Amino acid sequence: MAQTDPTINIEPKQIYEDLQVMGGQLLSRVQDIIREGNVRRIIIKQQDGSTVLEIPLTAGLVGALLAPQVAVIGTIGALLTQCSIQVVRSETAAEKPREHTEGYGGTQQ
Repeated sequence: MAQTDPTINIEPKQIYEDLQVMGGQLLSRVQDIIREGNVRRIIIKQQDGSTVLEIPLTAGLVGALLAPQVAVIGTIGALLTQCSIQVVRSETAAEKPREHTEGYGGTQQ
């Protein structure tokens, strides 16, 4: 029987998901994504692909700490007519891939 080394740190696989949203939907969609869990990072991009805002998330992050970012996201949503949200999720070997959410134009890479 083969033994495994317990000192080896297995990094969780990262899954990238791109969602297209209208500016007015940006804030509510980001809040939904944060509530879903297992999100490591949210990147908001303009139509031309340039990054407008990148929000790193950790497992212990609570709503009070996100208040400044939520205010910024609301302002960005008011200024942009259309943008994309790139969601970086972590997946451990025990988890199954998340199903695509209908109606938001998301794709998994």
